[in-house]
Amino acid sequence: MNVRYRVELRQVERSELKAPLSGGRHASRKLKRAQILLVADAGAGDEEIARSVGVGGSTVYRTKRCFVEGNRERALSEEPRLGAVRKLTGKQEALLVATACASPPKGRARWTLKLLAGAMVKLTEHKSLSHETVRRRLAEMTSNPGAKTCGAFRRSMANTSPG
Repeated sequence: MNVRYRVELRQVERSELKAPLSGGRHASRKLKRAQILLVADAGAGDEEIARSVGVGGSTVYRTKRCFVEGNRERALSEEPRLGAVRKLTGKQEALLVATACASPPKGRARWTLKLLAGAMVKLTEHKSLSHETVRRRLAEMTSNPGAKTCGAFRRSMANTSPG
């Protein structure tokens, strides 16, 4: 068995890792990482740990590495995720809302997400734009392109009753 990082917990560390597992509300990723360290301390191999905890092998490797290198908090917490670059700038999002609030194309009763995506391709330098991107940007602004009145509100302005 080729174990690159061997986890050996002191009794205090074991107690601190078991405490969140016994109850309360904690992030599931943090709990899984605590389980990884506890199972690794018991002498299990990486594949066995991954199977028993329900994570990938790379998660086991990274968690053990961070812990052995002396950073227990980093081993338990998640590294920030970068995510994809936004397709629409702030000005383009404003243009999207303005377009959604404008009258729909001739022969259409209302804007669809695909029609809005096509309009944004015509109005901007984008070669293509997914209707899903349009949906997410409008959902962020809580816009409703099919409403009788438009704007960044879920409720129609005619229905201003609280609720």
